[in-house]
Parts: sequence; C-alpha cells; structure tokens
Amino acid sequence: MQHAVSSPRRRGTLHRFIRQLHLWIGAWGALAAILYGATGLILNHRMGEGAWPQGDSRDTARVTLAIPASARATPEQLSLWLRNTRGLDAQLIRKGGPGAAGDGKPAPKWSLSGGTARNSWVLEYTPDSDRALLKYSQHSPLAAFNRLHKAVGGGLPWRLLADSFAIGMLLLGLSGIWMWARGRSLRGMLLSVMGLSTLAFAAALAFALG
Repeated sequence: MQHAVSSPRRRGTLHRFIRQLHLWIGAWGALAAILYGATGLILNHRMGEGAWPQGDSRDTARVTLAIPASARATPEQLSLWLRNTRGLDAQLIRKGGPGAAGDGKPAPKWSLSGGTARNSWVLEYTPDSDRALLKYSQHSPLAAFNRLHKAVGGGLPWRLLADSFAIGMLLLGLSGIWMWARGRSLRGMLLSVMGLSTLAFAAALAFALG
C-alpha cells in the first residue's frame, strides 16, 4: 500500500520538477528566442524578388599590407603575424579550394576574418604573394544581429552564451514533449497538436531533403 501511494507522489514530484525546469529554461532563453526568432525570419526571406531588408554593410577602409616571407608558409603563420603586428585575432580561416597558379586555375586564396558583429575585418591573401588586402567593414544594427544569428563576429562570450541557448532549446523541447505526453495515450498524442506538428515537420523535412 505504501508503495502504491509513493509512486504517484514521485511522479507528481517529477512532473513539478520538469515543469519548473521548463519555466527556468524559458526565462533564461526568452530574449534569445526573440532575437533568434526575429533574425531567423528575416534571414529566411533574404533571397528572391520579395526579399526582406537584411541591413547594410559598408567598407570603411582598405589597406594593402606587405607580408614577410616568414608569414607566407601557412594560414596559421599568417594569422599569428597579423595578431602580433596589428592586433587582429582571426576568428575564421578559409584556405580556399584546390588549384594552383599556372595550371589554368586561379591560385586558391586564403581568407582570414574577425572583429565584432558591428565592425569586422577580412584579410585576403594569395599564396606566395608579398602583398595582402585588408578590408574593414561596418554593419548596421540589423546586419549585426543577423551576423550574431549566424555566429559571426560574436566572439567567445557570445558563442558560449549561444551554446547555452541551444542546449536550452533542446531541453525546452524535450521537457515540453514530456509534459504534453503526460496523461495522454498514444492515440491521444497522434490526434493532438503534437501529432499534427510532428507530421508537418516530417513532411517538410522530407521535401527539403528530397
């Protein structure tokens, strides 16, 4: 008898804990949900004739740098030289595609970029060259928020915060499903909003991947 009484009590305690966890996560990520939701909607309509405004970006400066031989071997060495000489810490390094000068294809360029969501820089360098072009850009608030959505220019603090929001969204979804399923049969779940959203999600995903 004691076991029969304690079992519903434990389930009730678990339900209250999951519900409270769901509320805590929702409170922690509320502003993030607004930011990511708004910018996601904007980015989702960035192409086509009816594209929505994405914000403006403008070049603020262009500087041609003389690259010493010691910094030309690898993109990492170039990044280290750039940090030591100009205080620019590259957050993203692209080495370009295959190809080499003299085989009918342009030499693969190295692209190093960094900065903040509002003010960014890009260094473009062709291997074996003694010069590189450094471009500085400034982005409008809307463009900056879109960059943050894509984890561009936010720096380590923003990436860590965004990771916490991403984990929170996973827990929010799992806890929401758990609370919605509580007390419902499989048939009830299939005929509910949860079942309809699952069907719509699966259909849209299959179409997108097909």
